[in-house]
Amino acid sequence: MRKLIASLTSALALFAFSLPFSVSAKSAEFFTIGTGGATGVYFQVGNAICKMVAKLQSSEHGRKKGTDKAYRCAAPSTGGSTYNIGQIQAGEFQFGVAQSDWGYHAVNGTKPDKVKPFKELRSVFSAHPEPFQIIARKGSGIKDWKSLKGKKVNIGNPGSGQRGTFEVLMEAHGVNKSYFGASSELTSSEQSGALCDKKIDAYGYTVGVPNAGVAQATDGCGAYIIDLTTPQVKKLVADNPFYAFASIPKGTYKTSKKDVTTFGVMASVVTSASVSDDMVYSVVRSVFENLDDFKKQHPAFANLDPKKMIKDGLSAPLHPGAVKYYKEKGLM
Repeated sequence: MRKLIASLTSALALFAFSLPFSVSAKSAEFFTIGTGGATGVYFQVGNAICKMVAKLQSSEHGRKKGTDKAYRCAAPSTGGSTYNIGQIQAGEFQFGVAQSDWGYHAVNGTKPDKVKPFKELRSVFSAHPEPFQIIARKGSGIKDWKSLKGKKVNIGNPGSGQRGTFEVLMEAHGVNKSYFGASSELTSSEQSGALCDKKIDAYGYTVGVPNAGVAQATDGCGAYIIDLTTPQVKKLVADNPFYAFASIPKGTYKTSKKDVTTFGVMASVVTSASVSDDMVYSVVRSVFENLDDFKKQHPAFANLDPKKMIKDGLSAPLHPGAVKYYKEKGLM
């Protein structure tokens, strides 16, 4: 019991020291950002935002004159895109990271079996491009989509963007899970280990490049990424404005001997129309006024451009709090 009390006391002390000196825990308003698997880029996006919020709040110019209002945030690992949108809709999360396609389906109600219709979903900014990648195990003999037939394939955990995209891909090719020899529902943090242990032959992953989880498989046990350029994929890109062809450059990973062509979406930070303008404004300001620092948090953020962040991959209308900041800075 004493050890438990001591541990809790230490944790509380550490938390207290993590707060800006000018902001007490009592006066701070807390919010949550839904992310993704712990090894994925969504997790990095959420936690990078929280770092920028803390950085701005810790400086005197980061808080409005004449008010004690301040913000602190947490960015826990979650199931991913559709899960985050659902939690925002339920009021459990104030923000979340989601693929542009699932944001589109939520706003327009076009995939109600995958994500609940949510007209009140609002965009904050886009983060980075996300190619959908199929990573195959060394020695699996997988060269293209057809080669996946009869193989052990991880299609992703329910609620994740990668699972949703994999299901769209299966539907486009007129197949279901029975097309594979076996299908699993591992999370993004589990799949590379399973691949290297030969428990699966391939997995699909919608993620920014480069990614530590993918590197675990490619650099760690010789896995490789296959091209996805079937006629069905070309039709998906042609028919859906939230999809685009993407290239994973040669040399990205140890086994990247040539450019790989696939398709993908944009990762976007979303919120609800019910979240206050002040909170959204503060989040946007924290990121955009510390953008150089934000870009250093992960290689996938290196080429972020403010002008593109406020329009590319934004499937839902911009939140008024974000619009206010963008107009003040002459971006809109």
